[in-house]
Amino acid sequence: MSRIVAIVGRPNVGKSRLFNRLARKRISIVHDQPGITRDVISAEIAEGGYTLMDTGGLGYRGVDTPAALTRASEQQVNFAIAAASLILFVVDGLGGLNALDEKIATMLRKGRKQVRLVVNKADFDDDKIALDEAYRLGFGEPLRVSAEHGRGEAELRDAIVAVLGPLPEPEAAAAKSASDPLCVCFIGRPNVGKSSLSNRLLQSDRLIVSEMPGTTRDAIELPFEFVGRDGRKYPFRLIDTAGIKAATKLASPVEYFSRLRSLDAIKNTDVVFIVLDAFEGVTQQDKAIAGEAIKEGKPIVIVVNKWDLVQQAFKARGGFAPYKSERDYREKYEHALFERLFFTPGSPVIFVSALSGFEIDRMLNAAVKLNRTLDLKMSTAKLNQVLGYLAERNPPAAIGGKRFRIYYATHTGTRPFRIKVFCNREEKLTEQYRRYLEAGVVKEFDIAGCPVFFDLVGKVKDETRGSRGGGNASAESREERAKWKLAERDKTAED
Repeated sequence: MSRIVAIVGRPNVGKSRLFNRLARKRISIVHDQPGITRDVISAEIAEGGYTLMDTGGLGYRGVDTPAALTRASEQQVNFAIAAASLILFVVDGLGGLNALDEKIATMLRKGRKQVRLVVNKADFDDDKIALDEAYRLGFGEPLRVSAEHGRGEAELRDAIVAVLGPLPEPEAAAAKSASDPLCVCFIGRPNVGKSSLSNRLLQSDRLIVSEMPGTTRDAIELPFEFVGRDGRKYPFRLIDTAGIKAATKLASPVEYFSRLRSLDAIKNTDVVFIVLDAFEGVTQQDKAIAGEAIKEGKPIVIVVNKWDLVQQAFKARGGFAPYKSERDYREKYEHALFERLFFTPGSPVIFVSALSGFEIDRMLNAAVKLNRTLDLKMSTAKLNQVLGYLAERNPPAAIGGKRFRIYYATHTGTRPFRIKVFCNREEKLTEQYRRYLEAGVVKEFDIAGCPVFFDLVGKVKDETRGSRGGGNASAESREERAKWKLAERDKTAED
């Protein structure tokens, strides 16, 4: 028996709020505007050992939503109902039932699935709730809950486990021994093909795809498996995000929360796929989105989607000016790309097509390689040799008559890579020279696509020198001198 629980109901009865309550975190966007949820959103509920699904409202006919999107959203609901072993049918306890509730109830009865009726918005007194109407739907004793305030939450959790039964011991043991999936996410501007790429990986129309920008609103997590070049199966967890608009161009609270969910997805992922349009190139917003991934210390694979359109253009017209061939176009695109995304040293660039599946495997292999690279340990001796060579080949510019100087460096952390650098003065290191050193380390250690962060420790002057009558150095100075003694001792040991 599958352990999938689907939450269904008409729009605006509190399905997404109930989903977030049971998941114990804000995943689905909650808003008074009906029709916000479109795709099926899922979360693993550890204490019950089941997958919980949030669905779009059935029967929504919004004037701002094209009919094609409404049909696609309802197809997603039907998918969730078909996959579920238990359906939580949510109705509005304060507003009472309407004809749409009756229609949904009839549909669920025909499906012959286990259904528990959940009367939401039962915040305070039961005498305000239309329970008599709820009983007439024919799903037995209704569960009275308040998704907003938590009333009835424990009883609902118990009712779900009572239907599903306890998690079998062999499954529990297998869950503990299974390797953790590699979490990847697609980020980018609206309408660059993130959901199409996700559907290609999942090998199904699991996510709604439309030419209308902003179709995806929530960040949606889905599992899948990939067979690598070595023949091994790699478990993945995929996060498809809403298109990230510039903060100044957000037109509604829904777009604001969609942006927040997408930025949160970056924090919770192992490898980030930044999706670009093969014809539009790198925009200022693409640059800002890449900057968010770097700020979070995430390794990046740059995915140039819609490459099938470029291939078709060259086949149909024999090319287009000023490009001599498809290869010429690719090389010039990549050159322009790194001119704009100069802060992503060595990130792999994969030209793909979500429509045809071109180079999709290569994209996933790049993610697997990056994930392995993140655990590399840098030899202290080689690290100092590399930094010394970089400084000798291209000395830093003098600032105020003095140059930035590195005395000693040591690798202190991974995921992301962190290097502690003992130097003369932190403020002497310019941003341009920092990028030069980071790019050099990335190249020499073959960690292309992985951000590197320098933690600088500058030399602190002895506050007792030159002071009349001596005196004691500050605690901060003593601590810095202790760090320097440790660094000098480590350097002597390496030598």
